[in-house]
This record gives sequence, structure tokens and C-alpha cells, in this order.
Amino acid sequence: MNRLVVQGAEKTVRGIKVLDGVSVSCESGRVLGLCGANGSGKTMLMRAMTGLMYLDKGFVEYNGRRLGRDLDFIPRAGMLIENPAFLDRYTAFENLQYIAALIGGVADEAIRSRIAYVGLDPRDKRKYRQFSLGMKQRLGIAAAILGNPDAVFLDEPTNALDESGYGLMDRIARDIKTRGAIGIIASHDAAMLRRVADEIVRMEDGHIIQRQRRAVSPAPMQNGLEGVPKV
Repeated sequence: MNRLVVQGAEKTVRGIKVLDGVSVSCESGRVLGLCGANGSGKTMLMRAMTGLMYLDKGFVEYNGRRLGRDLDFIPRAGMLIENPAFLDRYTAFENLQYIAALIGGVADEAIRSRIAYVGLDPRDKRKYRQFSLGMKQRLGIAAAILGNPDAVFLDEPTNALDESGYGLMDRIARDIKTRGAIGIIASHDAAMLRRVADEIVRMEDGHIIQRQRRAVSPAPMQNGLEGVPKV
């Protein structure tokens, strides 16, 4: 079983404390939701969790190994943090082929399957620069789940998506739990998080101001979280 632990996380950027004493954890087969408005610290916490940013105080551990000391990055992690970015002159399939080459062991058919899974056409010959914002977001999500990573980090994944994006998040969360992966999803959309997360932490100004876990762990996506505020 894999386990991700953040303990006492503190970070100051340009004189502003963006994380202040944050402690959370998540383990295999569960999804942690980070809820809060823009600037609440969700993205900064995700950056610290993945090794894209090191903390001033506190630590991040993955299976007992500390980022910045024992590990540079979490192994076998897929992520979409902030805005997706790909090569403008390549198709969705060609862009994911490059990522698959870095991961290793991902066949072309698996790439096509992931593109279709997020609602795009793997046969589409349009280049990335021709994509709408929603298509770019879907490709970013496809990249994050390519190769069935052990930990998936999605930052505001429903940005620019239409209503079908909610069903996509349900499927991704269900897949994370079924595979026994770790899921971290940050969003200002509390309604979506109530459907997919086993635990929600609400953040404000770099602090955690509220936590809520499922009273009973039901089948994925069948029951909401009791008592979580509709923010």
C-alpha cells in the first residue's frame, strides 16, 4: 500500500505565506479533495506534494521517504497542475506518444484508449494549437492518467469543461480507487468533490479550516459526504 503524508507544511513566496502548518495524508484506494477559492493554497500544496516545490518547514513523505532528501519526485505519478501545455504542432496522439516514451511500456493502443476515455477522438488530425480550451484540458487529464500511475494529481480538472466533464471525473475517481492508486484533486467546485472524494479539506489563505471524511466508506460515487459545506 502506498501512502502520502504532508506534515506541518510551511512555504513563503515573495513575502506571502502560501502554506501555513498544513498536514494531510492519503493512501492507496482513496481520493483526497482540496477545496477552496483561488489563492487558498491548493495549487501550492500540490506542488509541494509532487516535488515541484520544496517547503521551508515541514515535510512530504511518500512511503516513508522524504521529498527533497530521499526522493526528488514521487515515482509513477501523473499530474495536471495549473494549465496544460503541449507541443503546438502535434496532434493529441503525437503529444501523448512523447509522454508515453518517457513513462515506458505504454503501447499506442493504450494511448488511443486514454484519448477516447477523456472524450477526444484519437484519430483527430488537428494540431494542439487548434484545440479549444476544453479539448486542451481533456488532453491534460489524459496525460495525467496515462500509464495508470500510482498517484494522480489533478488541479482544477473541470476548468473549461462542459457538463460531461463531471461524468469524466466520476469515472477517473472510481478508477483510482479500483486500481488502488492515490488521488489528489484540487477544486473550488465543492459539489464535484463531494461526489468523488473520500476526504475533503477546505483551505483558506494557506490554512486548512475544515476537514470532512466519509462516515462510512460507500461504493464510489454513490453517496455524498455528510456535513461538507456547499461552498
